[in-house]
Formats: sequence, C-alpha cells, structure tokens
Amino acid sequence: MLRNSRLILAHLWLAFAAFGAAIVLGLWQMWVRSPFAAPLASSENYFMSVTAHGSAMGYVLTTFFIMGFGYFVAETALSRPLPFPRLAWTGFTLGIVGALLVVATVFSGRATVLFTFYPPLTATPWFYVGLVMVVVGSWIWCALMLVAMAGWKRDNPGQAVPLAMFATTANAVLWLWTTVGVAAELLFIVIPAAFGWTQAVDVGLTRTLFSWTLHAIVYFWLIPAYIAFYTMAPQLAGGRLYSDLMARISFVAFLIYGLPVGLHHLFMDPEHATGFKSVQMVLTVLVAVPTLLTVFTVCASMEIAGRLRGGRGLLGWVAALPWKQPLVLATGLSFFMLWFGGFGGLINMSYGMNAMVHNTSWVTAHFHMIFGGSVVIMYFAISYEIWPRLTGRMAPSLGLQRAQLWSWAVGMMTLSLPWHWLGLKGQWRRVAQFDYTDPAISWWTPWMAMSLVGGILLVGSAFLFLWNLASFHRAGRSAEAVPPMNFAVALHSGGTPAALNGFRIWNILVLVLMVAAYAFPIAQSFIVKPPYAVVHRVDRTN
Repeated sequence: MLRNSRLILAHLWLAFAAFGAAIVLGLWQMWVRSPFAAPLASSENYFMSVTAHGSAMGYVLTTFFIMGFGYFVAETALSRPLPFPRLAWTGFTLGIVGALLVVATVFSGRATVLFTFYPPLTATPWFYVGLVMVVVGSWIWCALMLVAMAGWKRDNPGQAVPLAMFATTANAVLWLWTTVGVAAELLFIVIPAAFGWTQAVDVGLTRTLFSWTLHAIVYFWLIPAYIAFYTMAPQLAGGRLYSDLMARISFVAFLIYGLPVGLHHLFMDPEHATGFKSVQMVLTVLVAVPTLLTVFTVCASMEIAGRLRGGRGLLGWVAALPWKQPLVLATGLSFFMLWFGGFGGLINMSYGMNAMVHNTSWVTAHFHMIFGGSVVIMYFAISYEIWPRLTGRMAPSLGLQRAQLWSWAVGMMTLSLPWHWLGLKGQWRRVAQFDYTDPAISWWTPWMAMSLVGGILLVGSAFLFLWNLASFHRAGRSAEAVPPMNFAVALHSGGTPAALNGFRIWNILVLVLMVAAYAFPIAQSFIVKPPYAVVHRVDRTN
C-alpha cells in the first residue's frame, strides 16, 4: 500500500459518490424527455436536475478523480513520497466544502443555471463560491504536482521525468491556464452580480471568458485517459510503448492547441468577428494532431504486445491481445467511442456545419460520447488497476469488471447514437419535455425510447462499478503481495530533448497564442461599450 493511500482513496471515493448520484439524475432526465410519464416531472425540477447532474459530472467527478490519480502517479512514477501531504488534505477539504455548497444551493432551488451558468440568469452567490472553492482546491493540487516534478528533476539531473508524471504535470499546467477564464468571469462579473452589487452584466464578455475555459476543460478531463493509453495499457498487454518522444509531443500539443480554441463555442454569438472565429476554427483542427499521434502510437504499442504474444498476419496481433485484462479492454472500447465522438467534433468545429447542429441534440450526443464514453470508461479501468495498490487487496472478479465495461460502452452507444440522429433532424436541446402527440415530432418516439434503454444500461453499469470497487474493501488480503505499479517502458526512447522535459518554453508559446486568440475579443468589450443585460436571479422565493 502507498503511504498516502487514504488521501488518494478519499479523493476517488468522493468523485465516484458524486458520479453515482449524478447518473441517477441523468436517467430521470431522460425519462422526463421520453414518451413515458415520469414521476415529479416539471420544467423546474428538470433544470434543477440538469444543473446538479452537469456540475457533479463535469466538476466534482473529474476534478477529484484527476487529483487522486495525480497523487497516485506522483508517488508511484517518481518512487518518492508526495510533498506536503497536509497541504493536499487542505485542498481536499476546500474542494469537499465547495462541492457541498454547490449541492445545497442547487437543491434549494436557488441555482438552476445549468453547469455553464450563463448570465444574465444568475444563481445565489453561494453556488459560485462553492465552485470557486473546488477550483482553489484543485490549484493546490496543481502546485503540488509542479513541486513534485521539480523536486525529482533536482535530485535526478539530466534524466527524463517519467512519462506518467510528465503528462500529469502537463495536465496541472493546462488546468492552471484553463481556469483563468472562468475565475475572472466569476470573481469580477458573476459573483458581484449575484450578491446584487451590480444590476446588469455584459453577457458577451461573460460568455467569452467562459469560452476560455469551456473547451480546454475537456482536455483536463481527457489527459488521465491518455496517460493510461500510453503508460498502463501497453504494460498490461505485455508489450512496450512504441515511442516516449511521440507521447510527450502529444501531451505538449494538448497544452498548446487545446487552450486557444474555446471561441468556437461562440460561432453563433454576434459579438465576435468572423475573422477571429475562423482563426479559432483552424486552431481547433490542430487539436486533432495529438489525438492522431495517440491513435498511431498506442496502436503500434499494442501491435508490439500482440506480436510478442504470437499474433501473426496483418491483424492477428489484435486477437492475440489479452482482452481479459480490464484496462486493455477499456482501451479498445474507448478508442471505438472516440472514433464516433471525434467525428462529431469535426462537425462542431466547422463554422457552416456548426450552424446546423449548434442548438440540437447532436451537441449533447457528442459531449456524452467523448466524456461519458471515451473518458469515463478509462476512469473505471484506471480505478480497477490502482485499487489493489491502494487497498492491498486483489480484485475478487475480473469477469464482473469486464461485464461492467462492456455494459457501459453498449449503454453509451445506445444512449447517444439516437441523439446524434435526432440532432441532425433538428431536435432541440435544453428543453424539458416534448409533446409526442404533435405529428411533427411523434416519429421521435422509438428513438427516444431506445435512448432511455441506454440510460437504464448506464445506471446498471454505474452501480456495478461501485459494487466492484466496494468488493476490493470486502475482500481478504491476498496471500501474495500486490505487485508494484509498473508503467510501460518505451521501445524507442533515445535522448529526451530539454524542451520535452519541462514546460517553460510551452508556457511562453501558450501565452502568445492566448493573446492572439483572446486579446481583442475581450478588449472590445472595454473599447466599444456593449449592451448590458439586466441580471435575473434564480430564487424560488421570488
């Protein structure tokens, strides 16, 4: 067991507790939108549930999982104690208090603003204060990752930082940049408006600042999955990582390409010129680069493993892979869903095609396929792999783990593919209920019923996942020692350039790109006085 197992488990169990509650809310939301009568169905309850579901999944599950996994990587990849564990507990405490504030305000009916919380609709200020506390707790994690990597480099001069830690620190750097936009929006505009200190807000400016965060946060969620792709899956498959250098380039590319692209979420907003939107569209295309590098490198790594296991012929290595290993299986399923989700992303980033699908269920489907599909399934598999090292107990049943991963993948495809189709046919999103007696939309009925079946599968899979994790704690200690965590060794490593062993030069490049992408779109709100919108506060008592 690791020295800080309790710290890591506290983060992970909080993440998955939020996940368990949110998945039930998600099923109820689908039930409300389906052709079947749902209990407690009302627009007010629906949007309250959507706010809670989105906040729990997008902020609590992800942030606490990534923090816990980061602490695990820092101890195992660097083979040294985590620096300042008491400070890590402080960050956890800030985060959990903030998360409880968010939950309390949402279910009090005073924060029904969805997880994007676009003004002029404004929640109680304590909802935003809770979010800020979660972010501040995560900043402590970022600082600790930077300190851990710097300490290792100081004690190991001239050596390459282990890839898993390099990638984790890249995610910490990305998150520090990512949260600047939403922090500025909350601290200087939204929270003052929520407290009543200002009566009107520049909606265009708030949306622009939020767009700074809105897309880059996806890569914050995604990087742990990519860490598993590069450093865990090849090892468990019995092979080697094809190229350490290409892996490092991929993580740096997420940093420099993933940040200055959020404005593509505002293609339909009138405040910004077409030229700036076109620049962001081009930058968004470049985000495909690290994904394509990853697909090539990880597939090459798995082919090495398959060949070593006796695979012959063009694709014989695929069948030779140890698909009984949950993380290997999850990697294959994640890649399959990434294909669908990535294709949807190409549609969304294209200015003309975005106009057709922008406010439809297509966007909801794309988001769920990428996040709920490709990302979250890897969170499950990572947890299955690290739980023995945290508890000192081996998995009681790999079969149940595989069943859970398959049911999640099938459920996510069944859920989201009908949304893709209905979105192309114009089904609008952010609507609580549909009138299926209307002949114009009555044909949606079987598609929405199919999607509801997918949601039921997902809830069953989610609770099987929680059961599987709890089984580790119920199992007796293994007679044999739990093997240490080993990360994949690269087949092609060579010398690691200094630029790919730190982040100084990349931070400078990110600064240049962010200035190019956002300086004028933000400055124009101060140069040309825009129209302001009167704040509308959400409060059941009004």
